[in-house]
Amino acid sequence: MLELRPTCERCSEALPADSERAFICSYECTFCATCTSETLQGKCPNCSGELLRRPRRLPKAS
Repeated sequence: MLELRPTCERCSEALPADSERAFICSYECTFCATCTSETLQGKCPNCSGELLRRPRRLPKAS
C-alpha cells in the first residue's frame, strides 16, 4: 500500500489523502503541484525519478 505522506517535502503544503495536488515518484517522495511544475519541473530531486499525480483515497461513503 502506498504511504500517503501528508505534506510536500519542499514547501510543507498540506496534502491530505484526497488531495488532487499531490505528486509522487516511484519511491513515494511527495511534492505539491506548484513545486512539481514550477521548481522541480516534474523530476524528483531525491532520486531523479518522474513525478506523477498521486492516487487519491476518497472518504468512505456512509
